[in-house]
Amino acid sequence: MVAAGQMIDEATFAIDVPALSFGASSNLLVQGGADGRTSDRVDDRAAVDAGAERGSFALADVSVAYGREVVVEDVDMYIPPRAVTALIGPSGCGKSTLLRCLNRMNDELGNVRVGGTITLDGQDIMGRAMDPVELRMRVGQVFQRPNPFPMSIFDNVAYGPRTQGIRRRDELDSLVEESLRGAALWEEVKKSLKKHAFELSGGQQQRLCIARALATKPEVVLMDEPASALDPISTQQIEDTIAILKQSVTIVIVTHNMQQAARISDTTAFMLRESLEAPAHLIEMGETKRMFTNPDDSRTESYITGRFG
Repeated sequence: MVAAGQMIDEATFAIDVPALSFGASSNLLVQGGADGRTSDRVDDRAAVDAGAERGSFALADVSVAYGREVVVEDVDMYIPPRAVTALIGPSGCGKSTLLRCLNRMNDELGNVRVGGTITLDGQDIMGRAMDPVELRMRVGQVFQRPNPFPMSIFDNVAYGPRTQGIRRRDELDSLVEESLRGAALWEEVKKSLKKHAFELSGGQQQRLCIARALATKPEVVLMDEPASALDPISTQQIEDTIAILKQSVTIVIVTHNMQQAARISDTTAFMLRESLEAPAHLIEMGETKRMFTNPDDSRTESYITGRFG
């Protein structure tokens, strides 16, 4: 543990990541896609940038408003592919709100307006040409609490591929095994795939949700505090899974755990809302090691070392 006022030692960053070739990436199927959002800027950037890397996000002047209240403002950010980007900051600073912008889950709230430009692989995700359901196939999400479907382990993982039209049993078998292996759950459940998902432990259920996300092969997986409701052993299993998955998919994770952010992320973004009257802003973003040992902004250091938040 790191005491208040103490910067994290560089040894914190030594993570032994086993080599693994996991094939193509994957995602959580989310139904829906109300066209309730608007884009303040729809211009030539809606076209795909041929130079953009697969699984990379670029945010320019992004703002989010709930009704008339602007809660996030002026966010410029690049999220690199096949790496872990951590969003940190006190509660209420817009981390989860910004995360939901990346697969347009905020659309489902109905009263949210997102401004600025967000591109995935150089393609504007906020314009009318982007189908939100298609986007969520490319950008999956794992939520704070495990939410397996009320069905078997096998059917949870196969749910997304079946909606995509995959029916052959051998193909589904292969996808289910690949996804469960990717979520580091296969060895624990391979002999009980017909077991109801609710019979699994909390940590196993969360890894099942990750496997379900992987089964539709996304480019990016968003994680909103995926280990906050889990015990330390299950948390370690989730972190080990993330370390493996980043070799194939882009991971964006919201976490309040500074040690976790230091252990698992490659890039860290610190957000802050300095008063209830002002919207949240991105204060600083950079390589995690530098952010936790020598940040540019004094507010970043104060938050990381526990002086507030």
